[in-house]
Amino acid sequence: MSDRAGPLDSRRAQRAWCLYDWANSAFSTSVVAAILPVYFASVAGRSMAPHQATALWGYASAVALGITAFIAPVAGALADQSRRRKPFLLACVVMGSAGTLALAVIPGGPWWLLLLAFGIAFIAFATANVFYDSLLPGIARSEELHAVSARGFALGYLGGGLLLAAHLALILMPQRFGLPDAGAATRVAFASVAAWWLLFSLPLFRDVPEPDAEAHGVPAARLPAATLRQLLQTLGHIRQRRDLLLFLIAFWLYSDGIGTIIKMATIYGAEVGIGQTDLIGALLMVQLVAAPASYAFGRLAGPLGPQRAVILGLAGYCGVSVLAFFMTAPIHFWALAFLVALFQGGTQALSRSMFAALVPRRRVSELFGFYSVSEKLAGIVGPLVFAAVTQGMHGGRAATLTLLPFFIVGAWLLSRVDLERGAREARTDEG
Repeated sequence: MSDRAGPLDSRRAQRAWCLYDWANSAFSTSVVAAILPVYFASVAGRSMAPHQATALWGYASAVALGITAFIAPVAGALADQSRRRKPFLLACVVMGSAGTLALAVIPGGPWWLLLLAFGIAFIAFATANVFYDSLLPGIARSEELHAVSARGFALGYLGGGLLLAAHLALILMPQRFGLPDAGAATRVAFASVAAWWLLFSLPLFRDVPEPDAEAHGVPAARLPAATLRQLLQTLGHIRQRRDLLLFLIAFWLYSDGIGTIIKMATIYGAEVGIGQTDLIGALLMVQLVAAPASYAFGRLAGPLGPQRAVILGLAGYCGVSVLAFFMTAPIHFWALAFLVALFQGGTQALSRSMFAALVPRRRVSELFGFYSVSEKLAGIVGPLVFAAVTQGMHGGRAATLTLLPFFIVGAWLLSRVDLERGAREARTDEG
């Protein structure tokens, strides 16, 4: 952000930046977590056993995450070298919205087309977060990072929850909305997510400035070579920064468990016999509880420190993993969803702001690309392990316990990070 930006400009930019969480959370909530896994299980279940559909969904999620892990650091380096992040973000938003809209028009029979459209939309969604997250240091001072990041997550949970509530009503009572059945209502829900994502992204492109707007980017002819050179330099930079490297490894581990729970919860619930109404209703409750919980975690970062607050959340996730093993009834799923709501937004928001404090501004996009890679590589391992155990055991119950080591070891490594030393090194590197 330019030094000439005043407090009003800063607040407006922060509001617009947080509103993108409101925009894209509709995809992560309604499509990734709530509706598409159940819809896919019903479509794929016509030609395969329920546990096979669960495993297939896990493998597809892992492939999409693997592609994103390859793209993210390259995309971040391109944005840093060109000194333009918002055009890349806009391209991802348009592609992601188009992929989501495709889910609405694909006929219900070919399940592989659903996975293809989901893969396109998810890759765009995840890559967009690289550019979105990298805008955070430009609109918030260092002492504001944790609070602004938490506000973004809280607003995302609120927006995603409101739209999910509308989707729940639509799917449960399709005739009241002039729709023939729940399948048609589901396709309308996908179309509404595409429109929501695109529409509420617009304030960011209007009000959030480019952090390096006054700097000249690398000419197009030299951009590929400059991008490759920066990637190699950044790998060396990460290896030399102990706290930055340790944080990325810790984040890789505990993000594995969080991402796997988000992606596999509803399809595992459907496998054990929990109905769609309870599955979507419990996820709606997550959105409503997670919004104030994210704010609360942002405040905990003051007295406890962000590391201890995140470790507290990871302890809660260990409990969720163990309790999920014993889940047999809808009330169990509701209870687990409530526990997830208490910890999910806070751990993610404080992780994002801790990382922002550890990176120098001149490498922010690319390093957030590596941050995204850590998350996506974790997301590959988690669903793959979950899918393999589910396939081998003919059910997902035992797979829930495979998440425990990631939470425990990730928390221990996070406790070894010296945030103050890492932040000093980042400020020195800006010079």
